[in-house]
Amino acid sequence: MDAEVVLQEEDMVGSWTLLSWLASFVMVFGGALPYVPQYQEIQKSSNTEGFSTRVCLVLLIANILRIFFWIGKQFELTLLLQSVVMILTMFAMLHLCCTVQNTNRVSTKQHRLSDLNLHYFWKWSAFEDYLLFCFGFTVVCAVITLLLLDSVVFVETLGSLAVMFEAMLGIPQLLQNFHNRSTKGMSLCARG
Repeated sequence: MDAEVVLQEEDMVGSWTLLSWLASFVMVFGGALPYVPQYQEIQKSSNTEGFSTRVCLVLLIANILRIFFWIGKQFELTLLLQSVVMILTMFAMLHLCCTVQNTNRVSTKQHRLSDLNLHYFWKWSAFEDYLLFCFGFTVVCAVITLLLLDSVVFVETLGSLAVMFEAMLGIPQLLQNFHNRSTKGMSLCARG
């Protein structure tokens, strides 16, 4: 009888472990899933007007900050992996948007990060400029974090800034929809 109880307990533990792994998987990839239909919509229509690339900016900054917050104050590994997946997803979205915009571009004028023109900030023609900006932002964050890692106030501020940026996620898309006076081109999943 005791062996039977032990087997049942092991089955329960195994079930909870499987459920825990499944929940972690959903947490890691769940945040990126709404961008799959948006990606497909842009790819199919060859039109980026319904999607604000500034959503990518907000999520990239939020998730880079969250990674540095994790360095200062370790939290669940699942959330760290979620940030990495979201960063990769946003780079995929930006790459697609650059490709589509360059294919559809009528003007020969290219906008580059090196132009240092604030009017075209985050409206660059080359995907490499987005990577370069994110690399620069990451290096600045790394240096500051390295210098101030022992400061609890700094580490908590990093976490607060990450949450604040993520909370502002809807603003760029709202402004894009207002500017376009439409949600056309925005995936139904993103509209909620």
